[in-house]
Amino acid sequence: MSSLKKIKTALISVYNKNNLAPLIKRLNKLNINIYSTGGTQKFIEDLGVKVTSVESLTTYPSILGGRVKTLHPKIFGGILSRRSNENDKKEINNYEIPEIDLVIVDLYPFKETVANGAKEEDIIEKIDIGGISLIRAAAKNYKDVLTISSRNQYNILLDLLNKNNGEISIEERKIFARQAFNISSDYDTAIFKYFNNDNPNVFKESISNSTTLRYGENPHQQGIFFGEFDKMFDKLNGKEISYNNLLDIDAAVRLINEFDETTFVIMKHNNACGVASRTKLVEAWKEALSGDPVSAFGGILITNKKLDTETAIEINKLFFEVIIAPDFEKEAFEILRQNKKRIILIQKEFNLPKNQFRSLLNGVITQNSDLKTEKENDFKVITKHTPSNNNINDLIFANKIVKHSKSNSIVLAKNKKLLASGVGQTSRVDALKQAIEKANSFDNNLDGGVMASDAFFPFGDSVEIAHNAGITSVVQPGGSIRDKESIDFCNNNNMSMVFTGIRHFKH
Repeated sequence: MSSLKKIKTALISVYNKNNLAPLIKRLNKLNINIYSTGGTQKFIEDLGVKVTSVESLTTYPSILGGRVKTLHPKIFGGILSRRSNENDKKEINNYEIPEIDLVIVDLYPFKETVANGAKEEDIIEKIDIGGISLIRAAAKNYKDVLTISSRNQYNILLDLLNKNNGEISIEERKIFARQAFNISSDYDTAIFKYFNNDNPNVFKESISNSTTLRYGENPHQQGIFFGEFDKMFDKLNGKEISYNNLLDIDAAVRLINEFDETTFVIMKHNNACGVASRTKLVEAWKEALSGDPVSAFGGILITNKKLDTETAIEINKLFFEVIIAPDFEKEAFEILRQNKKRIILIQKEFNLPKNQFRSLLNGVITQNSDLKTEKENDFKVITKHTPSNNNINDLIFANKIVKHSKSNSIVLAKNKKLLASGVGQTSRVDALKQAIEKANSFDNNLDGGVMASDAFFPFGDSVEIAHNAGITSVVQPGGSIRDKESIDFCNNNNMSMVFTGIRHFKH
């Protein structure tokens, strides 16, 4: 059975006062005594509402430039006193400490201050001490005290006050206490990460925003996304985004970010099954699709250019789950939205995280994101034959794709088009054979094409197989004790090969 408790006294000390006025007026109508500090006190007085300054209660002024205002036994005693504890009652009566039933705090905007690139002294001053202490104290004593720990809760409290005429149940107080500790831990984590930015030996993350997904990778698994999807995308159309959709969207975004020229990418199960760069977007689409039109069915489409009507007409012929672009022509959008379930996303400008983490065994592993993308000046020609200009462009193109393909991976490309790839294989030879077989099955001519490998060739057999299929140039990290076998084969068979010195495993 709910235990309702009437609020008689409130302490209010907030940074953000938006939407606070209606709440203050309601507290006043309920004859709730209000204590407050500094700017909040003035805000309340300007509303014509009676308020008692904290200083008059503690008999201490706000000191140290506002760093110390509420940190006093008469404040924390009133919050932490247990109403059913006789010793607590005697002590607060003896020291003339008023019981405080409601604490409303909105913390200094530490995260926002850091994100805005403020100076260190300004960032330090946005570390809230009194506010976070008030929140923790009130939440600890939720059996007697209600904690409002964010401006996002002002309207929620107002509704509760209206509903129960100023009385709050213990169940409601416990919910707010849980939210308060979530906010305080998130706040502390943000501060710790600011101070710990160059120490990789401690792992802390706090993500408050979450979305429950239809299910996880499979229907019998629960799935939740923790993050702010809306900061990265505008969703214009379609069904609810799934767990697997998110994995493919992440992979698609990371790959398309490698390209500046007009490019279309088709993703399937975290791997590219179609990629092409062309002057016109519609041609990029057609070439990308022709690489593997079978795997493209039900895939994720992404481009780095505004999607025009001509291209929309063509891609609308295919069944696919998601399409992502920086913008859509109006008519193009109208064509694509005809499928009500089709997810249409506008990709906003944003920076991907510089670090990655994932759960593993009974812990977490972290690493720096793979932000290295090789250019021509990173290539070291190690054969007698030098790649042609066309080969160089294709080697750069293929190397970008292999970087974002599941290991072991081989990518075959020509004229800035993905001809085929072999991904997720237990041997590099198997990956190459898979890629050649797929290219041939779709009549993608490998003659004069290039090959990219995500890691070195342990033997010379892969280069020989590629040569027999028509490949003329190779990019790989190098570093095998048998590198000479591959180099010698290239030299003896009019092939060129470049080393990058950079491995791009993706597990």
